[in-house]
Amino acid sequence: MKRWIPFIKSDPLVSVLRLSGTIAAGGRGAALNDTILAPMIERAFRRGKPAGIALVINSPGGSPVQSSLIGARIRRLADEKDIPIYAFVEDVAASGGYWLASAADEIWVDPSSVIGSIGVISSNFGFHELIGKYGIERRVHTAGKSKSMMDSFQPEKPADVKKLKSILEQIHQTFITQIKDRRGEKLSKERDLFTGDIWVGQQGVDVGLADGIGHLVPKMKEVFGEKVRLVPYTVKRPLLQRFGTQIVGDAIHGIEERAEFSRYGL
Repeated sequence: MKRWIPFIKSDPLVSVLRLSGTIAAGGRGAALNDTILAPMIERAFRRGKPAGIALVINSPGGSPVQSSLIGARIRRLADEKDIPIYAFVEDVAASGGYWLASAADEIWVDPSSVIGSIGVISSNFGFHELIGKYGIERRVHTAGKSKSMMDSFQPEKPADVKKLKSILEQIHQTFITQIKDRRGEKLSKERDLFTGDIWVGQQGVDVGLADGIGHLVPKMKEVFGEKVRLVPYTVKRPLLQRFGTQIVGDAIHGIEERAEFSRYGL
């Protein structure tokens, strides 16, 4: 009540943003993307004059573009309002999940948290032998010789693979630049941190990908005092979606998300 009385100093407030799930464009299931998260992030920065923002992250990654957009939004608001950002990693902050964590000024992990995977991956299946076995002919007509690339129903072409690797390398370099810009001198000079490898808990701290072992409540009390108020913010989803009208889409997304987490043994 005292925070509404003039001239009485309020207890410090920290807005807590939970970023949990895979990162993907579109509004399917519980996917994280800039369109869905933007209202929540904006509210967290503007309501109650927060002394800090805490990001609680549990994500195996996903879209590099959406990771960049979400991270850039957080950094823009933090710089505009001069609010420190703290990231707390739960099970995993890998690939795009670590990109989100890098938007923070400090990154704190659990002893068993998986972080890193600073790399880019592209995968699909090849079905040309299968359809050939059943006498199925694939017909593709294009205007522009590069229009059809990495078609799963045609044999892999060396030129397509070369082009894809070039694209992945460009995205990888953008990822590397982001981490170097955000972590700077904290990063170990003795290890190559950009191979796509992962680190667990204290290992991540030792190579500079995290600042220490710590959990949300005790760390925020340590920084802002015992009376700090933690205010959680969550994504507001459409009413019909919350009542299950997207059950099939959510189920498919759930399978995809499970596969992403399983890459890190989770």
